[in-house]
Amino acid sequence: MLDLPLSFLHRPATPGSEPWLLVLMHGVGSNEQDLFGLAPYVPPQYHVLSLRAPYRMGPTANAWFEFTVAADGARSINEPQEAASRALVAQTVDAAARQLGIPAARVVAGGFSQGGIMALTLLLTRPELLHGAMVWHSRLLPQALPHAAQPAALAGRQLWVSHGVQDNVIPLASAQAIRDHVRTLPLALSYREYPGMHEIRPEELRDSMAWLHGLAAGAAG
Repeated sequence: MLDLPLSFLHRPATPGSEPWLLVLMHGVGSNEQDLFGLAPYVPPQYHVLSLRAPYRMGPTANAWFEFTVAADGARSINEPQEAASRALVAQTVDAAARQLGIPAARVVAGGFSQGGIMALTLLLTRPELLHGAMVWHSRLLPQALPHAAQPAALAGRQLWVSHGVQDNVIPLASAQAIRDHVRTLPLALSYREYPGMHEIRPEELRDSMAWLHGLAAGAAG
């Protein structure tokens, strides 16, 4: 039984293959049940951990940090909450990998919207904990950049970024800003844009799961 700092749901990896770990983080106003619904589509060699964000907004609604949006679209975040969540996510990923006996070279963090912020931030600030990140419909958090690791620490890491062209919650320009930022870093980027709004569409899910499969297959090969 896993003992982790955050509440979670766990789908074990299928026995018989070298196991990987995928840690999923939901968006604002949701919970660990949300992305756990994707577990049947995740390649079977992955343990799937779906985490619950620590800040409660309602009976089944949680956030990684609170934020406000001004009339001009500018976003302000609760920085102490973000810092605390960033530390909790790192502790949880590290503890889960250790307890499952999975090296960082076979760990991926993924998330949707605000959960994608957390996954991307983990990759940029604590790359020693994981091999890659999967970021759906999200953005780069400026407040995390001062904590970023040295670029050389990202060598060999993998990043999936996908977004909806008509996303009305986080504009497409936010994904393009991630793309432009990480192009200066020594990691391998897979960047995709899909028709649709603030949702994971079937083609996007299929392609991102194929990316996960490719990570594991490449390591095995």
